[in-house]
Amino acid sequence: MPEFTHPFLQKITTHPKDTLALIYQDTPYTYCQLIEKIHAQLELLAPIPMGYSLAIVGDYDINSIAMLLAAIEKRLILTPLYTPDPIKYTIAGATHLYQNHALTSLDTPPLAHALLQDLRVQQKSGLVLFSSGSTGAPKAILHPLDTLLESYMDKRYKPIKLLLFLMLDHIGGLNTLFNALTMGACGVSVRDRKNPDLLAKAIADHQIALLPASPSLLNLMLLGEVWQHYDLSSLKIITYGTEQMPTPLLHRLKKTFPKVRFHQTFGTTEVGIMQTKSFQNAFKLEGLTYTIKDKQLYIKSPTQALGYLNAPQSICDTEGYFATGDLVEVLEENGEEYIKIIGRAKEIINVGGEKVLPTEIEEVVFGLEGIRDCLAYGESNPITGQSVALKVVLDPEILDPKDTLGIKRLVRKFCKDKLQSYKIPTKVIITDSLALSERYKKSRREQRNGGGGREQI
Repeated sequence: MPEFTHPFLQKITTHPKDTLALIYQDTPYTYCQLIEKIHAQLELLAPIPMGYSLAIVGDYDINSIAMLLAAIEKRLILTPLYTPDPIKYTIAGATHLYQNHALTSLDTPPLAHALLQDLRVQQKSGLVLFSSGSTGAPKAILHPLDTLLESYMDKRYKPIKLLLFLMLDHIGGLNTLFNALTMGACGVSVRDRKNPDLLAKAIADHQIALLPASPSLLNLMLLGEVWQHYDLSSLKIITYGTEQMPTPLLHRLKKTFPKVRFHQTFGTTEVGIMQTKSFQNAFKLEGLTYTIKDKQLYIKSPTQALGYLNAPQSICDTEGYFATGDLVEVLEENGEEYIKIIGRAKEIINVGGEKVLPTEIEEVVFGLEGIRDCLAYGESNPITGQSVALKVVLDPEILDPKDTLGIKRLVRKFCKDKLQSYKIPTKVIITDSLALSERYKKSRREQRNGGGGREQI
C-alpha cells in the first residue's frame, strides 16, 4: 500500500497494527483494519479533484470514519452530518455525498464561496460544521482542518478505551475522535447514545476508562442508577462540557463515583476545544488569549474558524477575539485565574428590567431534596415583560407528584432566602423528564415550547 502524505494519517500508522481502533455496536476493528479501509475509501474518492467538498452522513462506524480520514488525506473540504440535510449540502458547497457506503455526485456548483476557493487554491483540507441553531438558523462554520489537526499531533501513545459520545458533526465529538486516533486509543460507540443503560453496558462490556458526556446525560445515568446494574469500575476520567454543570449535581456525581476524576472541558464550534485545567466547578484556559467584558468571555485561539458560509458577520472582532456568549465569573486559586460559567448571554430573563440567569435558579433548586432535575426559562408577562418559569423532575419517594400546589409552595419557600424575589419562579411545572436536544443537552427553547407536565398556577 502507498504511504499516506498527511501528517495526521502518518501518525495513525505508527500505532501497533493489532491494537483496537474502534468498537461500534460491539463490533471491533484494529488499526490495521482501519488503515486498509482508508485505502479502500481513497480508491472510491479517486475521481474527485483535490479541494472539492464532500458531505459525509454517518456515525462512528468503520466506513464513515475511514471515509472522513481518506478525505483528509485527499485534502477535501468535509461536512460531517449525522442525518441527511440537502439544505446543508448546498450551504457547504458539497459536490459529493457519502452515505450508506455509497458515493454520489450532487448538483451543487463547486466552491462558490470565496473562503472555500481559498482553501482549494492552497491545497488544504477544510471542515464545515453547523451550529446547533438553538438561537436562530444554524450557521455554517468553516475551519482550516489542517490547522485544527496540528493541535493533536503531540499526543502520546495511550491505548485506553474511551466513549465516542457526541455526534460526528459536533466539534466535541470530532475532538474525542481525533484525540483517540492520535493516542492509539480505542473509540467505543453505540447508536442510541441517549440511553443511559446502553452506555453503562458499553462501559462495563468494553472496560471504558474515559467517558466524555454532557451534565444532562450524566444526570440521567444517576437517575437510572446504572452503577447498581453494571460494573463501571473501569472508569477513570469523566469529562463534561456543552452546558453548565450545576454544583449540586457535580457533588452527587463525585459521591457516586468517588474514584473517578472529573474534568471540565470548554470549546465552541467557532474556536474548537480548548486545553483546560479544572478546579472544583471552574477551569483555567491554557494555550490561548482571552478577555472578559461585561462578564462575557472573549477568546483568541490559534484553532479558530475562517468564517461563516451563510452569515455576513465575521467570526471575530477587529482585535481577533471571538465572543463566546458565555457569562463567567473569575476565581483565584494558588495565584491562578479560573473561570466559572454562570450562564449564556442569550438566555438571560428580563423581569421588569432586572436580569436573571436561569442557571442561578437551577443551582439553587438542585439543592432541594427530592428534585432530580430542573430547568428554568423565561415566559412572557404582560406586566414585567418576562417572568421565571421552572420545570422540575421529582423523586416520587420523597415528593408526591400529585401534590402540585404543595410542590410550588415548597420550591418558592426553599428559594426565598437564597434568591431575590424577582428571581423566584412564578410558575412551577412537574414533568416526568426533560427532553435532550440533538446535542445531548437541555434546551430552554424546547422546554418553553412544550414537554407536557402539570402546571402550577
